[in-house]
Amino acid sequence: MKIKLLVVGKTQSADLAGLIDTYTRRVNRYLPFEIEVIPDLKKAGNLPENTLKQKEGLLILDRLRDGDTVFLLDERGKQYGSVEFSKFLQEQMNRGGKQLIFVVGGAYGFDKEVHNSSQGKISLSKMTFSHQMVRLFFVEQLYRGFSILRNEPYHNQ
Repeated sequence: MKIKLLVVGKTQSADLAGLIDTYTRRVNRYLPFEIEVIPDLKKAGNLPENTLKQKEGLLILDRLRDGDTVFLLDERGKQYGSVEFSKFLQEQMNRGGKQLIFVVGGAYGFDKEVHNSSQGKISLSKMTFSHQMVRLFFVEQLYRGFSILRNEPYHNQ
């Protein structure tokens, strides 16, 4: 199985990008993992919120393939502890799908068509984080989840 994190817009901070790269390399020790960036829309500030979400949604949907298992990172999604999330990852791998995709939307979230194309939503917290920070938190949790599955010493109970 391959895992992809699909994100809208590039990471602005070099510090964040460096940390994201560190955890991306660590996750790749366990299985193929990549982050795919959908470029920000040009003149997005002039667009109404619904139009922006719809246009971003089309760009997201264009990158999904038949057979992909898709979960949206959304503040209204299901929350997991780290051990629970590792079990979720194991369940997804046991299902034998080709590609597991997690999606971080733009500033206004997801269009309804993207919601309809996903298998579910996952929340990292009840708090709202910038979509830039979510990338780092999520990649770190992926690494933590795989280290838990392998009984490696990274996670402490």
